[in-house]
Amino acid sequence: MLRNLLIAVFVTVVAGLAAQWAVAAEPTPEATVKQAYAATLRSLASSGPKASPPAWRPPHRDRLLSKGLAALFARDDLYQDESGEMGNIGADPFLNGQDGEVKNLRVAVTGTPADGQALVTASFQSLGKTVTVPFRMIWEAGAWRIDDIGDGSDGIREALSQPYECGSFMKKPCTR
Repeated sequence: MLRNLLIAVFVTVVAGLAAQWAVAAEPTPEATVKQAYAATLRSLASSGPKASPPAWRPPHRDRLLSKGLAALFARDDLYQDESGEMGNIGADPFLNGQDGEVKNLRVAVTGTPADGQALVTASFQSLGKTVTVPFRMIWEAGAWRIDDIGDGSDGIREALSQPYECGSFMKKPCTR
């Protein structure tokens, strides 16, 4: 009985310390990108109806992406559901391609974060080639969030902002 009580107290203390450490840890822009790649790796390793979703789909989307970028990905998903067609992106933005793998991942902040914005670069080996993916990060809702993937006019935000031929959000129903 005393042994069980001591174990319960020990577990409670350790859990409390872990919670304090988690709260005390300073969130970083590269940590969000690393979490996105953890989701990407789980997605690549799974298949079938119970496959792990990619980083731009729920449940990861609202945790990792800015509200604006999450809304654009949600709109693209809605278009695909309503039309049965490919949306505005034809590749995995985290892989910078349709197929790939992530080996030897390195994630680094490019420059010093300032004014709630940061640039992060992920580089890795995919199918024998070096791939570099830039991320524009913003501080939103108490955390660093991905606000764009890619550079300038090559960013995923611009691709997702393009109009669609139909969709409930376009006020023109899709016919499947």
